[in-house]
Amino acid sequence: MAYDPRRVNTGTSQPPPPPPPPPPEAAMADPAQAQANADNWKLKFCTVCASNNNRSMEAHLRLSSAPTAFPVISFGTGSLVRLPGPSITQPNVYSFNSTSYNQMYEELQTKDERLYRNNGILNMLDRNRHLKWGPERFQDWVPGMPRTEHLQKGDKGALGTEAGVVDIIITCEERCWDAVVDDLMNKGNTLNRPVHVFNVDIKDNHEEALLGGKAILDLANSLNVAAIAQRSLHGPEGWENGAGAARQGFDEAVPEILAEWQEKNPNLPALWTLAWL
Repeated sequence: MAYDPRRVNTGTSQPPPPPPPPPPEAAMADPAQAQANADNWKLKFCTVCASNNNRSMEAHLRLSSAPTAFPVISFGTGSLVRLPGPSITQPNVYSFNSTSYNQMYEELQTKDERLYRNNGILNMLDRNRHLKWGPERFQDWVPGMPRTEHLQKGDKGALGTEAGVVDIIITCEERCWDAVVDDLMNKGNTLNRPVHVFNVDIKDNHEEALLGGKAILDLANSLNVAAIAQRSLHGPEGWENGAGAARQGFDEAVPEILAEWQEKNPNLPALWTLAWL
């Protein structure tokens, strides 16, 4: 597991002074409004696969269309977007961040509509183009950089992700998990913000993506319930930088949550680590 500076033994150093009392405004806050804010609060998610087309986008769909939608962004880790072509040696190759799903859809429809309809690629791209503008590359993401343009483009799940930070990253293949963890280390943890990185190993086909997307939503719901419970118990103070009691309690509960989820999904091998944005 990744190094967590919050758990360093400080030896004989003096304990920190107690926090100051809340200001009068906080003490007089409307309890009903506070409860409404707690009920509407959600963990922020990021889903990742190789090309940001199949598995990560099915999970993106599930999270953004849940009964109470999760804030979610999605990425790929490959050097290029690769989609099946007429043969294994002739893939369709596109650039991240500059080619829209709609462009891909129209191009492949023109090339061979029957082929790409039968192998499910056009159906996949049609789903994608109604979720977000185009595939993004994880290594190009700058945590903390505002993402307001995604709201303007109508990306599903963009509401709540405007600050460019997430609480949970879920990859769909072990090599993608490796790439994400390595890239987060290379980025240098500039925000000093904890993020849980899971891998749910999903075969890259349409049927397995459907099953994996449902299982990822189940994991997201379990994590969110635990996070809300900790915030209700301890308050939200310190959540954003991982320094508060609520965040620490949630972090400590994650391994047990994952273990329970894995028992229900033995065919989806999972990995987990705590990393930093």
